[in-house]
Amino acid sequence: MTGQPSAPTAPRPAIRLPAPAPGWAEPADVVVVGSGVAGLTAALRCAAAGLRTVVVTKARLDDGSTRWAQGGIAAALGEGDTPEQHLDDTLVAGAGLCDADAVRLLVTEGPDAVRRLIDTGAVFDKADAAGTIALTREGGHHRRRIAHAGGDATGAEISRALVEAVRARAIRTVENALVLDLLTDAEGRTAGVTLHVMGEGRHDGVGAIHAPAVVLATGGMGQVFSATTNPAVSTGDGVALALRAGAEVSDLEFVQFHPTVLFLGADAEGQQPLVSEAVRGEGAYLVDADGARFMVGQHELAELAPRDIVAKGITGRMLEQDAEHMYLDGRHFGAEMWAERFPTILAACRAHGIDPVTEPIPVAPAAHYASGGIRTDRSGRTTLPGLYACGETACTGVHGANRLASNSLLEGLVYAERIAEAIVAAHPAGAPAPVPAEPARTETIPLLAPEQRFAIQRAMTRGAGVLRSEASLAQAAETLSALRAQAGDATAGGAPAEAKPAEPGVESWEATNLLCVARVLVDSARRRTETRGCHWREDHPDRDDTHWRRHLVTRLNQDRTLSVHTTDGAGLPATVPAGETP
Repeated sequence: MTGQPSAPTAPRPAIRLPAPAPGWAEPADVVVVGSGVAGLTAALRCAAAGLRTVVVTKARLDDGSTRWAQGGIAAALGEGDTPEQHLDDTLVAGAGLCDADAVRLLVTEGPDAVRRLIDTGAVFDKADAAGTIALTREGGHHRRRIAHAGGDATGAEISRALVEAVRARAIRTVENALVLDLLTDAEGRTAGVTLHVMGEGRHDGVGAIHAPAVVLATGGMGQVFSATTNPAVSTGDGVALALRAGAEVSDLEFVQFHPTVLFLGADAEGQQPLVSEAVRGEGAYLVDADGARFMVGQHELAELAPRDIVAKGITGRMLEQDAEHMYLDGRHFGAEMWAERFPTILAACRAHGIDPVTEPIPVAPAAHYASGGIRTDRSGRTTLPGLYACGETACTGVHGANRLASNSLLEGLVYAERIAEAIVAAHPAGAPAPVPAEPARTETIPLLAPEQRFAIQRAMTRGAGVLRSEASLAQAAETLSALRAQAGDATAGGAPAEAKPAEPGVESWEATNLLCVARVLVDSARRRTETRGCHWREDHPDRDDTHWRRHLVTRLNQDRTLSVHTTDGAGLPATVPAGETP
């Protein structure tokens, strides 16, 4: 990326969530926030290098998004496959906005990263008695390169192996803790985080961990929509923290809606059961109520087209037929294959009264994966010195406008390892813990009441879902603006007497974080007047490479307005923070 603003060299006035002052503190060399594949990999590598490492996670160690991943992890491990072919498929899926150098790094380093994951203890399904890893296909892949575990429980197996490794190394962990805000020293460098432990950790209440390096691996923000495949903890906390701290974020308009989520009713809210793309990879096909395969002819790969194309195909047919869902037909698999290859999905469907062995599965798109996030370079460094990001909360440039299936676990592995290398080089083990500096002025963001979370989700689902327009996005923006105004009025005492200001607490902090990321998502979606990847504008149905083969980069100003600029092209390397070596 060229023409970017320089990283800050002096602390700016802090923007923080309203919260009590920390009642306890402990030192560390690095604090990793998040316990998915990215966070635990970074923690293990940092600890192995001798760094005092603390892992902070919002629930239990194995409760993040990784454990819900069904399909697998993509890497060029099969005979005849190459990183170059994996790169080509990734670039096609990313619809012209992938950073090609970042993708090349991913696919080149990916196979060895998977082998190191196996050495850590992860057990993948085998194709034969010789121990060859079984590989399948998913949407957008021209080869079988998806390694899986437990049939359709890959994420659970990876999470198990990494959690066991973390516990075996006795890495310090703080569970049931919501990270609040970034701390900085007198020069504006990272000095740790504040966090709230929810009564079940070693400490209770608000505290702090002082460290010169902070890794944000907090997962996605799927809970900004009413229906999502994301767990309840995915409220965009890392992106919101980074915005308040002054970091840049990019590509938040590119939210991938998984095409095949088990349809539980038009009013279903919260986390919905995923029906993995691997089901289509093994030969299931999409049909409408009349049994017609509507994806045939829309793309050369039909049901295995990239996810944005399949989600649009399903949504388009639903609109044509005024239907609430389509169907995924895998009846030809037979009972044995369903039980052995997809036991998790089979159980989930049957728990909701559907038997895939004898009937098609009702499916519809739901929010799944954030392709954008906190802007980083290829070592996971953000635009703030000492702050790193990896996994779904980061924007490395790998995914572009639409993530290629099963690249997410691989990205978490590869970029977490690179972050650990960068931290080891920049922050020697055993150095004195930094001293956070109290900023000359602190601004607090007005808190939303917990129930406003549902107002945000419904506004985003109606206005910024699979199909968007200026009219729908403007309506979403109006609702979000009204919620901000109500929170501000309540905080300032200008609201009606019955409207009490929200009290600091986990649910209010989460609702406030959701509003923060929703604002940026809607603003970016309104600015991008084209259709590209998983951003579908019905009022601008064509891709516009002349004006929009570039990224939108957003920063939160001190007055909490948004500062937005565009890049010069599709590349997205971040500016190295002041004082750090490229």
